[in-house]
Amino acid sequence: MATDPIPLAQAMIRCRSVTPADDGALDVVQRALEPLGFACTRLVFGPDDYRVDNLFARRGTTGPHLCYAGHTDVVPPGDVGAWTDDPFAAVVRDDTLFGRGACDMKGGIAAFIAGMTDFIAARPDHPGSISLLITGDEEARSVDGTARVLEWMQAEGQVPDMALVGEPTSRRALGDTIKIGRRGSLTAHIAVQGKQGHSAYPALADNPIHRLVAALGPLLTAPLDNGSEFFPPTTLQVTGFDVGNSASNVIPAVARAMLNIRFNDLHSSASLTERLHAALRAAGCAYELKAECSGESFLTRPGPFVDALSRAIARSTGETPALDTGGGTSDARFIARYCPVAEFGAVGTTLHQVNENASVDELRHLAGTYRAIIEEILG
Repeated sequence: MATDPIPLAQAMIRCRSVTPADDGALDVVQRALEPLGFACTRLVFGPDDYRVDNLFARRGTTGPHLCYAGHTDVVPPGDVGAWTDDPFAAVVRDDTLFGRGACDMKGGIAAFIAGMTDFIAARPDHPGSISLLITGDEEARSVDGTARVLEWMQAEGQVPDMALVGEPTSRRALGDTIKIGRRGSLTAHIAVQGKQGHSAYPALADNPIHRLVAALGPLLTAPLDNGSEFFPPTTLQVTGFDVGNSASNVIPAVARAMLNIRFNDLHSSASLTERLHAALRAAGCAYELKAECSGESFLTRPGPFVDALSRAIARSTGETPALDTGGGTSDARFIARYCPVAEFGAVGTTLHQVNENASVDELRHLAGTYRAIIEEILG
């Protein structure tokens, strides 16, 4: 009889692990892993006022080494009164598990552990290694979680041969999508200096708005690229514009803009930052530019790992998974620096929403699919 992931998912959901609080969520995971023969290491990082608890667990010492990565931290529930049930009660109703984290991604972690439990029961002497990297810092700063644990893993000789991130990736039906990469994300804060003056005497002033608009115009009217083999075109969005001016007859001294660029593998954060500098210089701006990259684009090209995932998912679900790079960022951006990484999980239609939920049948099916993946790679 297959191991049921629902009780484990409920136990995790009942921990109010809003980033960076853990509230016992990783204890639940560790208690499930240790009887299976996993050596568990808890890694706490961060300043005293923002301590982040993480867990690394491994079974086996040889290759191939498959690592499953996920997070037990969740976003705040928002207006609790808008929920049908307490967001941390983990209620099952109408074959659906409700609660913060049911979809993103405590349900997925429970499914992986359930599928892995059944694999180990059938193959206790399986070749290779299975590990789990479970962080408590994915939904917020993402500074003292996966990135720090990976540094520790490298120092300890624990870098895996491949990694599977369990974020909800399926769109319509379980198994229809694998994410093999993600776009990069660059945020730029621009301040263009001018000279304040009366709008009736523009020759005596220098309008920074005009200069900033002139700089941004070419970036907005022409595409930055036409996309690449696995990525859509890069997009640039102006997400903020401010001059701090309430008077209609005053040319302001400073104009500020905020941009967000979601970029594919034709660019890097450095190349895009230089492109912004070039546009500002061409418009004759006196300016300050601060660029922050939350993650470079990455791609795991189809090959043995991705092919193995596709075969196992198709065998378990009947779906031929599409290879996708859409969506926002995930902790896979950190893992990609160390080994091939892909993302696969449940249908993610309610993540971060009021009454977040996951289908009980789907979580059980996901557990079976994770078992099929482990069998394909280690069996």
